Amino acid sequence: MRSRRELLRKMAWASLGLPLAQVAAQGKDEPPGAQSPRALPHTSPAPHPVPEALAPEDDAFLNELEHAQFLFFWEQAHPETGLIKDRCNVRAQDTSTVASIASTGFGLTAICIGEERGFVSRAEARLRVIQALSFIWHKLPTHRGFFFHFADMNTGERVWDSEASSVDTAMLLCGILTCKQHFKDHDISQLAQAIFDRVEWTWLSEDTGLLAQGWTPEFGFLPSRWDLYSELMMMYLLGLGSTTHPLPGEAWQAWKRTTFEYDGLRYVGSFAPLFVHQYSQAWFDFRNKRDKYADYFQNSIIATDVHRRFCLELNEQFPDYSNALWGITASDSAKGYVVWGGPPEMGPIDGTIVPAAAGGSLPFLPQATMRVLRTIHDHYPNAWCRYGFVDAFNPLTDWYDPDVIGIDTGITMLMAENARTGFVWETFMKNPEAQRGMARAGFAPYTPQANAPG
Repeated sequence: MRSRRELLRKMAWASLGLPLAQVAAQGKDEPPGAQSPRALPHTSPAPHPVPEALAPEDDAFLNELEHAQFLFFWEQAHPETGLIKDRCNVRAQDTSTVASIASTGFGLTAICIGEERGFVSRAEARLRVIQALSFIWHKLPTHRGFFFHFADMNTGERVWDSEASSVDTAMLLCGILTCKQHFKDHDISQLAQAIFDRVEWTWLSEDTGLLAQGWTPEFGFLPSRWDLYSELMMMYLLGLGSTTHPLPGEAWQAWKRTTFEYDGLRYVGSFAPLFVHQYSQAWFDFRNKRDKYADYFQNSIIATDVHRRFCLELNEQFPDYSNALWGITASDSAKGYVVWGGPPEMGPIDGTIVPAAAGGSLPFLPQATMRVLRTIHDHYPNAWCRYGFVDAFNPLTDWYDPDVIGIDTGITMLMAENARTGFVWETFMKNPEAQRGMARAGFAPYTPQANAPG
């Protein structure tokens, strides 16, 4: 079983040289040996995307969606270990026992949202969180504070020879820190702090400013490093915010920020699916602040709109793509798990729609993404289930995924709540670790210029 990160690394360089995007030449910021893909001709630059507020009638729909997604994280968790399934088949009896630590991180945050919205009582939510954190602290295998990507949800035992994952540990930590601030409970706070303080970021960076993607007992550090803009921001910021094993300040400067251009819109990006613009921003609040490189919130607005435009360009090949139905990011497909999206095109794209592509970008382009989610809900009933949207479907072939996946369900739920209230941002950012990490990375408040890129 390969993670989306492993698949992404394998496919990234294969994407180079395809049309539909252009990388602005920036010397060291280009991948080694990369050739800039040619851009499609356009008569004039596209207008800069401007997010519009959600309409009042959208709130009831998102509440229904969040409640359904909460049920996944509540029902597909082991009630004693608190570990949450990586995925679940919703069309048959699911007997899988593989949990992922990233899914568990999203799920711990989902419990905070659920308690806040009345989906579960405070007593039940508190008990589940304490049981989960107690198991994570006392029994879940760890190496230098980093947790193995996949674990048996009943025992915590490592499965599939998975790596001790740096970024998946970061997602788990984000969920744990959200619980710490939401519940303001002595036992939860103590466990959360102990788990966070145990992570040895200095071990992960002892010979380089670029963090390793993971470690295994069999082979040591994985050869791949976190060196290009992606979901890595949360990991570096948590490391910078640590007081027990902090990353050096220069670690934030070590990774590359490559500028892409599409339709006259410029943004920091990667040869990677849309999720890289979403994950860190599920917890860290980048609104109205920037470092010396970019306004990453505005950057994700542009990247989301570019992805929408990219999908519209594919309409001649895949007539299901339209302004009301777009979105491709790493997901299941009829042929298995695929890391796909663009621009530039990563594939092979076949007309599949991934609800989490729009769902995970709700705060960036609320009306455009809501249009997609409503279209799926109202016109593709087989794409809806007890836990919200299935992971992916293809209207052209009438294929519907029987599974939901925790991280895709999670990013949609968290971003739906952030688009509605900013609850996850406001709760998580109360943590001194988050504040300290952003301060050490050089973030400062500013007022974005209207209609200007980040």
